[in-house]
Amino acid sequence: MLQNEFKGALQSAVRRTARLRLRIPVEGDIDFLTRLFSRPELVAHRPVPRPDSPAESAMRLARDIGHWKDHGFGRWAVEANGALIGFGGVTVSKEFDGLNVSYHLQPESWEHGCATELVRESLIFAFNDLQADRVIGLVRTANAASKRVLEKFGFIFEREVMSHGAPTNMYATGSFRT
Repeated sequence: MLQNEFKGALQSAVRRTARLRLRIPVEGDIDFLTRLFSRPELVAHRPVPRPDSPAESAMRLARDIGHWKDHGFGRWAVEANGALIGFGGVTVSKEFDGLNVSYHLQPESWEHGCATELVRESLIFAFNDLQADRVIGLVRTANAASKRVLEKFGFIFEREVMSHGAPTNMYATGSFRT
């Protein structure tokens, strides 16, 4: 699908899973986002594993909010037990064919199934609500946990690509499997 085919696709500003509340990010999320991207363990798999500056975090949040305005969907602010734990969802890929599923969750929520729950809901949204033909996930080779999450849902390794100046594995799926 082309970018403009998704325009106005907003079905609901808030989605819920068994444990997560997914909502549109707002400017008030900036303090959490700045703290999140200052965590060394979160940025460890990036091409340059250094924390974001407050200005870089502000640009990241503005991109997420702008994607919602431009396309009617995007990365959600992810809450559990009433507290913000990260961001994730699907966005229009500017470089590759398909929607891109991505997420960044605070380390305290790792290994508790939150990423799996978020990716499941993202794929339901992509394939059922948006009628996407293809979803990709970009994962650094060293990030075995993210690779496992994608593989749970039928993503297969497609090829190595350059993303943000570093070799990255691209996984893809054309359907949703639980």
